[in-house]
Amino acid sequence: MENLELSDIQGYIIRGYKHMMYSRYAILNITDPVLARKFIKAHAAEITNVTHHAKENCLNMAFTSTGLLALGLKQSNLDNFMREFREGMTTEHRRRLLGDFDSSAPENWRWGGPNNDAVHILLMVFGKDKETALAYYDSLQKEFAASGLKEVIQLDGQTLPMNKEHFGFRDGISQPVIKGSGRTGPDNDCINAGEFLMGYKNEYNVYPDTPVLAEEQGEVFMLPFDAGGSGKKDLGRNGSYMVMRQLQQDVEGYWNFMNEKTKNEDGSVNEAESVKLAAKMMGRWPSGAPVVKYPDKDPGGISDDDNFMYADIDKDGLKCPFGSHLRRTNPRDTFEDNGAKESLRLTKRHRIMRRARLYGEPIVSSPTNYSPNGEVGLIFTCFNADISRQYEFIQYTWANYPKFKELYNDPDPICGMVENPAPGVEQNFTIQAEPVNKYVTGLKKFVFVKGGAYFFFPSLTVINYLATI
Repeated sequence: MENLELSDIQGYIIRGYKHMMYSRYAILNITDPVLARKFIKAHAAEITNVTHHAKENCLNMAFTSTGLLALGLKQSNLDNFMREFREGMTTEHRRRLLGDFDSSAPENWRWGGPNNDAVHILLMVFGKDKETALAYYDSLQKEFAASGLKEVIQLDGQTLPMNKEHFGFRDGISQPVIKGSGRTGPDNDCINAGEFLMGYKNEYNVYPDTPVLAEEQGEVFMLPFDAGGSGKKDLGRNGSYMVMRQLQQDVEGYWNFMNEKTKNEDGSVNEAESVKLAAKMMGRWPSGAPVVKYPDKDPGGISDDDNFMYADIDKDGLKCPFGSHLRRTNPRDTFEDNGAKESLRLTKRHRIMRRARLYGEPIVSSPTNYSPNGEVGLIFTCFNADISRQYEFIQYTWANYPKFKELYNDPDPICGMVENPAPGVEQNFTIQAEPVNKYVTGLKKFVFVKGGAYFFFPSLTVINYLATI
């Protein structure tokens, strides 16, 4: 296990800031690179690393590929970054991989799309409560105009005390643990640091691709040498790639669908069966308890249980369906047709460090309470060292692909649905059962993309370096 340079790693990737109940994400555009670099230099010391134990506020910063260019990074140096990051989220290829069509097409986005102002910098402000977060943000915002920065959009997010999302389910439980980070967890969740941080070995036992300097600029003495032995200065060490998506949740449509598919003979709502169907699709109960351990009923309370496998206790998917969101986005020891040990080894190569905050007026919905006050959704973020092999693989191969495992017309019921399927194309959810499977037909899309971008989430060293280019 490698020792991580925790004081050089931005805190959000490892800590998650669960005690910071409110956040404001500012999407910024650079209008004057000289002034913008001065702003970065002035606030670099405030950025929260893993070892900081901030009680009031946290601050983190990320950059798009166009943002790095706007800041002054030379094209030759940008060319050494990962292709997916350089090209961005809205190319034709990316749209097909991610399923961004119809109302989720980038042309309809509020930010990050071709019809929006360019996204350059993401400023992430967290506070112990709303007032604390916004007071800190206001102090930073007052400097934007004089710092060559234009605010494109603000996104406010929050975390509820029991960490439930708007569909009513406890969120953020199944998270990998980065080896060397000081955190502990089940063996199946302990992943080599190089899956999430550049400069360390990954699950292939090699160093992930990292953006080394092709051409000197700025104060290069500040940068470490590439751990892979190229002899070049490394921009990537202790940094990561960050995916961010603004996802609107159709809470009313979601629970109306569950209620319709499980209603009593007289047409009334069967609340228990509606929740059960939703749990089978999610893979967890509203409490967070895993369906594979509690296949028939939510045990209640609050559960953070993530210590389970599938091969021994649910090989045939009779407890937790193969097509559930939880099982298909992290198959654990049932990766396709491989044995348990090989499955777990392969699954570890496709994990992401997931973070999410709620936007809109919070609602913990249920079969009888599903009318939010205005639009609600998730500000989804995740960290990975290889966007293609991790985030995009999960979305395209595991979530969107309808023939996952033994299934045929079953995209992920939470994040893989097509809004307007082609004529004759079905979207179903299969519940494995004996003697015959049960099928929920006519699934609809309940989550819609409103904005997104790929970011570089650099180390504190590199943030300070970027102010010198």
